[in-house]
Amino acid sequence: MALQAQGAYLIVNADDYGYFRCVSKGILRAAAEGIVTATGVLSNATDFAEHAARLRECDALDVGVHLNLTDGVPLTAKLRNGLSRGTGRFPGKFRMAGAILAGIVKTEDVQHEWRAQIERCLDNGLPLRFLNSHEHLHMLPSLFAVTRVLAKDYAIPHIRFPRSRLFGKSRSGSLFRGAVIKALESINRHHADTPSAQFLGLETSGKLDLPYLQRSLPRLRAGEIYELMCHPGEFDAREVTDTRLPRYHDWEGELAVLTSAAARALLDHHGIRLIGYRHLEVRGDRLAVRRETASAQH
Repeated sequence: MALQAQGAYLIVNADDYGYFRCVSKGILRAAAEGIVTATGVLSNATDFAEHAARLRECDALDVGVHLNLTDGVPLTAKLRNGLSRGTGRFPGKFRMAGAILAGIVKTEDVQHEWRAQIERCLDNGLPLRFLNSHEHLHMLPSLFAVTRVLAKDYAIPHIRFPRSRLFGKSRSGSLFRGAVIKALESINRHHADTPSAQFLGLETSGKLDLPYLQRSLPRLRAGEIYELMCHPGEFDAREVTDTRLPRYHDWEGELAVLTSAAARALLDHHGIRLIGYRHLEVRGDRLAVRRETASAQH
């Protein structure tokens, strides 16, 4: 089989930097030793300054905010005091989504919280290139509008726009998530201000494996721009004390895939070029790779 001379452009974006020290450590390894080119930061982490300091040392990794309403402690007093049933912590994703849809949680309070999360990153010296969210809550229509406002206010050029793309088998939970995202996509696409990269990885969220890459990467269209969502990390049971989390996150499995020779060989074979958000620009109504980047990689 002949090597494809020119293929797609791919951003490999690791979610949840700051979730745990071991997860952050694994993401940095996936960037240094593997194919990860970007990471979304959970800036409400209690030890965030430590996470940010390590991230500043990794110049090649693009940074964005993984806007959070479902895990850890809110940065703003309004949410901290009024939302968490006295625990001071965010509720789970279903409770939070329900509270937002019912109007119990006001969009202005979410905007205030997310603004604080963005500013915490900026205050810690992290240049921001994109926004996305934990559990994709920014795709709720009212919060998608908030995200667009914040992106403009802070001159953050890119917002993740997840889409469901089925490449072979998917878990039942992934199918449900994909159906929800598809419905939200159909609502939000009419309000999106800027084009976004085509999205991969929703069906294998938390469980990305080599067979998924083998199914999906050959289907990427030459010259098109894609974002692959992933969740690599290391695992330390002393940190990850919630025994439910490893059921949903195969951090070390994803880390192994993303640092493997097999993943790199797949990219090479199909002529897929790794890029970051720094290599993108908007031309009219489409997303494009900067000319100097495209020329350098040909």
